[in-house]
Formats: sequence, structure tokens, C-alpha cells
Amino acid sequence: MEAIVFEEFGGPGVLRHETGAEVPEPGPGEVRLRVVAAGVNPMDWKVRRGLLEAHFPTTFPAVPGIEVAGTVDALGEGVTGLAVGDEVFGWSRTGAYAQYALAGDVLPKPAGLSWEAAVGLPVAGETAARVLAQLGVREGETLFLHGAAGIVGTLAVQLAVAAGVTVVGSASAANHAYLRGLGAVPVAYGDGLADRVRAAAPQGVDAVFDAAGHGVLPVAIELLGGEGTARKERIATIAATDAEAYGIAYSLPEPDFERVRGWLTAQAEGVLAGTLRLRHAETLPLKEAARAQELSESGHVRGKLVLRP
Repeated sequence: MEAIVFEEFGGPGVLRHETGAEVPEPGPGEVRLRVVAAGVNPMDWKVRRGLLEAHFPTTFPAVPGIEVAGTVDALGEGVTGLAVGDEVFGWSRTGAYAQYALAGDVLPKPAGLSWEAAVGLPVAGETAARVLAQLGVREGETLFLHGAAGIVGTLAVQLAVAAGVTVVGSASAANHAYLRGLGAVPVAYGDGLADRVRAAAPQGVDAVFDAAGHGVLPVAIELLGGEGTARKERIATIAATDAEAYGIAYSLPEPDFERVRGWLTAQAEGVLAGTLRLRHAETLPLKEAARAQELSESGHVRGKLVLRP
């Protein structure tokens, strides 16, 4: 089968396009998917560079990608509720950058939901819902969301606004109109960020969601009262690998798939109904995976990058 493989940590050049990779066989509780779309996420290049070994150890040779949408091709022992030919989306156990992938946790793809939208939901949708739940933001509160125009930020802004939360979101100036359209109050990145957030939210900030990193945790602590008094349990990051040094939790995936299923089912319904917006950036052929990861790593992609075998 066609697949992207890497055998060492490094830059995009370590990714190799193969056409004779072995087709995986599903084990108990697994399904094999013929991949229609693979999502590209910042996690993919961080794994490739070896930055997430403490949380997600890599066994070489490895196929990148955890986010997959496709058609069920084979069933492992004990699988119920699915049949060959079903269209599904979820998480790959063997790497999504391939023609075939194994998966355990998948959901039915609603008819009418595009493959790009389906593959854009698992990581971003789970992350946005999980972090908002972790922070406990509720109606009437104010959330500062750093990196609000990315795929995770886009969903988190909409989910928070729908729950009655005021959202102040940081983004480049080119994305400010976009954020206003989602219901957020935009502020610019860079020096003086804390002052701009205070000006946008004179009522104060109740929680901080860091979706971009780039050294924002000291700003988050300052906004919530300063070192020694900050309510650090109301700060969460999915991007700052040095979070532990600040006494802040690095948010990890929700282990309860039934809870995740509920989140993503509701989000897929929202996309279909037009009440939840997803931002699609570009779809590339699988052989251009290195370019896709370069674009992701640049931090300037507007929306979801998708690979198609």
C-alpha cells in the first residue's frame, strides 16, 4: 500500500513516501479503514521531531497521523455495530498517512458531511470540548483563548460563545475579522498582550486556554492574578511543552470515548446544520506529506490541512 514512513526524528526530510508498505491486519476490537482523508495536526510534526516522547512514545518505523476518515474495509474479532463499507471517522492506531489504517475508536460519518469536515473534527473537536470542560468555563465568564484562529481555536470559540462565555482571542491582524464573525473579541499577538487582553476584557479574565504556545503562560498567570495567587487550575495548554515548569497542566486526550463520542456527534450535527463552522485550508496528495507538515509547522495555516491517498 501507499504510506508515509519515518525511521528517525528530524525535519520534514525524514518523511519517506513508500508504495510497497505492508497492509495492516485488524486485531481484536479493531477495524481496518481504506483511508479517504488523513488530518494533518501540529502534533504530527512534534512527534516527528521527538518533542512528545514523554507522552506519545514512537516505535520505528512509524507512519504519522492520528486523525482518519474512511470506509471500513475489514473487521477484527469482537467488533460490533460496524460493517464493511461503513463510512466512519476517528483515530488511527497505525498512522493515518497511508492507504489503509487500523482504528479502534471511530464514529459513523453522517451522510452529507464532507470527508474534509469529518477528518477535521476528531482532534480539534475533542480538544476544544475537553479543554473547555477541564477549565469549567460557564455562562457569564470570560475566557482568553491564545491562538483563537486555528482549527482548535475556531471550534473552541464557537462552543464557548454558544455556552454564553465571553471570548477574547489572540490572532494575527489578518484573522481579526474572522474571529469577530465567530463571536470573539480579537487582540493581537506580541509584546503588551496582557494589556490588550485587559483592555478588551475590563471585567477581568476567568480562565485561559493556550492553543498556540510561544511563551504565553507567564501572560496567562499574570492575567489570573500573578505568580503565587494565580488560579492555575483555570489555565490549560495544548501547546506549551514547558507547562510543568510553570505549575500548569498540559491537557491530554480524554480517555472516556463515550464522552468523546457525545461531543463529536453533537459537533458533526452542528456542522451539518450550519451552526458550527470548520475552516478548511487545503487538501494535498499523500505524497506531499512533508510539504503539509512544513505548512503546519510554519504556524500560518488558516484552517485544516488534509491529505488524500
